[in-house]
Amino acid sequence: MSLCDDTLLCNFPKCRAKLSGFAWVTACSHVFCDQHGSGEFSRSPAICPACSSALSGKLDIVRTELSPSEDYKAMVLAGLRPDIVMDISARALAFWSYQVHQERMYQEYSLSRAESQLKQMEKLLNQQNQSRELELGAMRGEIASLKKMEEYKRKYSEVSERLMERNRQYQKLQGLYDSLRLRNMVVGVGERDALLQTGHHDFNTVARQASPQRSPQFLSMGPDVDSRFFSCLEGDGAKTFFQFSSPAREKGRPFIKKH
Repeated sequence: MSLCDDTLLCNFPKCRAKLSGFAWVTACSHVFCDQHGSGEFSRSPAICPACSSALSGKLDIVRTELSPSEDYKAMVLAGLRPDIVMDISARALAFWSYQVHQERMYQEYSLSRAESQLKQMEKLLNQQNQSRELELGAMRGEIASLKKMEEYKRKYSEVSERLMERNRQYQKLQGLYDSLRLRNMVVGVGERDALLQTGHHDFNTVARQASPQRSPQFLSMGPDVDSRFFSCLEGDGAKTFFQFSSPAREKGRPFIKKH
């Protein structure tokens, strides 16, 4: 019930509905709607649902009309002394003040409970925000590492392309080098063959020039060919042709042992 509102609320914990029509009022200054009052106070003994007080008196529970007619208003206090009327009015105002105070206490309790829940929610939210910040930081680190990896991949691809280009250039240079080496080898072999042929030809020429002119022409000699031939053999104590013994004659001679 609001402080500016003149409508009472049901004091049943799970109801809290605005009262209209009929209400159940207890001696412990609590009021209930007609539905919950009829259900709770039909048992015996009756117990107040708000404060658990025993309501055993005849007038401890009263079902009253919240919007009485004009005739009821005119007759309910008629004939009573002013002090009784004032006492009844004071008691009614005290009941109303208690309901207002009770409602204010309930609202303050609800507010404190809501604030406590809010603080818990804020604490939980801060924890979740911190965990989210940590996760975001980790994700930012992963994104940075992924960017670095992308950069490394790009650099690797560039270096790979350069290496392939260098390999292609090396292959070209290797091919040129092999072709030049083969050509030089062919040229070297040809020059060596030419030098060998030239050297052989010069050697033959030099050999022909260094050899004697001609051997003695025995056939062109005169009648004294025999005397010249044998005279050459007889020089310096050499034997003549007829002084050499044949192997057959040496074999036929007897062996004479010298003493």
